[in-house]
Amino acid sequence: MSDLLVKFAFTGAQVRGELVRLDAAWRAMTAHRRYPPPIMRVLGEMVAAAALLATTIKFNGALVMQVYGDGPLQLLVVECQPDLALRATAKVRDEPIADDISLQELLNRGGRGRFSITLDPKDPLPGQQPYQGIVALEGDSVAEVLRTYMRQSEQLETRLWLASNEDVAAGLLLQRLPNDGRLQVAPNDDTWEHVTALAQTVTAEELLNLSPENVSHRLFWQETLEHYAPLTPRFACTCSRERIGKMLISLGQDEVDSIVAEQGSVTVTCEFCGRQHSLDAVDVAHLFAHGI
Repeated sequence: MSDLLVKFAFTGAQVRGELVRLDAAWRAMTAHRRYPPPIMRVLGEMVAAAALLATTIKFNGALVMQVYGDGPLQLLVVECQPDLALRATAKVRDEPIADDISLQELLNRGGRGRFSITLDPKDPLPGQQPYQGIVALEGDSVAEVLRTYMRQSEQLETRLWLASNEDVAAGLLLQRLPNDGRLQVAPNDDTWEHVTALAQTVTAEELLNLSPENVSHRLFWQETLEHYAPLTPRFACTCSRERIGKMLISLGQDEVDSIVAEQGSVTVTCEFCGRQHSLDAVDVAHLFAHGI
């Protein structure tokens, strides 16, 4: 099966859904680093969720999901571009991590963990700043944390079912849309309660092992769905020599020169893809003399 995201709507109801399954893209994202199984699980669920949420937001820019934890998992970052180019990384403290550790123990041991979503515009208008929403880490799963975030920050009832292992990251999203007046919906319409009850029966094994089309059919075969053109998420990293140069300039020439004097060059490894960018003394001199 290939990387795939499918979108659908329930005919005659203000409810939409999405299913995503990432295999090659997910493996490429984590090929340069092998995280402990609990970290892989949480990171994969966040990657699947980012792909699902990015396609629900009418926004030309990157969606960046971040978790700051005070447990064994210190930092988690997932970035999704408008074309569903994804990258992700995690920073883990050097301490033992049990396979059955809970999400709160992993991230929120001292109660100071937080979750944020940033919308970073691709072509910002003059004076336009990225939008960021921050909530506390409430819930026993990534899906519950995101449900709280969407309810508080976006005022949208959103439910997610997520699963991940070393090879696959997958998820299902259902979202209840506000009635914009263009659709005649009965006052006692119970579509939302009905389809979320159906979705509640999905298992992690089904999300990980079946195609999105098969999951959709198994759950909603009795419903009338409107399907949209499928999308293809992929792994892509935006690191570049130019970005590395800007970062080194921000450190200052004295600091960078001291590293070159000690090590012969300055090497920066991208946390997202593992690619190494090296600059020797000549490169550094040119960088600070002429800029990027």
